[in-house]
Amino acid sequence: MRKSVLWVASLSAVALLTTGCQSSLTGDTYSRDEARTVQTVRLGTIESLRPVKIEGTKTPIGAGAGAVIGGVGGSSVGGGKGSIVAAVIGAVAGGLIGAASEEGLTRTQGVEITVREDDGSMRAYVQEVQPNEIFRVGERVRIMSVNGTSRVAH
Repeated sequence: MRKSVLWVASLSAVALLTTGCQSSLTGDTYSRDEARTVQTVRLGTIESLRPVKIEGTKTPIGAGAGAVIGGVGGSSVGGGKGSIVAAVIGAVAGGLIGAASEEGLTRTQGVEITVREDDGSMRAYVQEVQPNEIFRVGERVRIMSVNGTSRVAH
């Protein structure tokens, strides 16, 4: 009974850690460091749009949490040296599964927006898709840039 409670608690911790580390890549989300910082604003016209996938995060948290859960789960198998071997195998497998789970859970749909800016330059910007924001070819947009980060907005 105690092992099953530990197992559920460990899975809950992994779920909270992997979703809690997710940062937004939408055009209307700013980091704390970007707030109250002067931005450069350029104007342009959308030339093309292309759906893209933005890969998920790959931090040590997913692998570490998976390794802990796998090690705990593996240690409950057998006894003596068999339990140690099972714990090591469980930790390695759990780490691999945890890393893959984190990347999969934090993967998101994005859009590549190619803009011909008013100065004649053509640039592409990638940002996360927002359900309430639809871009269209030919639409005039603003490009805001701050600290090397740019976003496209209506």
